[in-house]
Amino acid sequence: MVDSKAVWIDFPGLSGFSVEVANLSRKELGSLRKRCTSQKFDRKTRQLIESLDEDKFVSEFAEASIKNWKGLTVEHLETLILIDTEGQDPSTEIEYSKDNAEVLVTNSSEFDTWLNEVVFDLDNFRTGTKGPSPRKAGKVISE
Repeated sequence: MVDSKAVWIDFPGLSGFSVEVANLSRKELGSLRKRCTSQKFDRKTRQLIESLDEDKFVSEFAEASIKNWKGLTVEHLETLILIDTEGQDPSTEIEYSKDNAEVLVTNSSEFDTWLNEVVFDLDNFRTGTKGPSPRKAGKVISE
């Protein structure tokens, strides 16, 4: 069993745009959520209340699930989020960075929805990786 595995998956409808995504196990997702949750004491109810920092969660989720991308052009980006393309070459590629990935997940509901469907669908990770895995995340148990 491995905790994480990354594969290259083509984004539907945008020719040439592929994303290297990592599967998140239930354990990893729980850990990520826990890091983004704080507890406060409510004086009225006299109970602890958990509060999820959504901005931090999106940032951590994007970092954990998106490892790289290729083929994201200004033209493709314009279909995903509202940007100013005046004076820009539509074929210019947008470099992958953690900040760029966070902006895309935060501002594009289409990309965010697709990412959530892909990351948690184990079938996407069963056929073998098309690219390098981000790291060895666990021990393989052999019988």
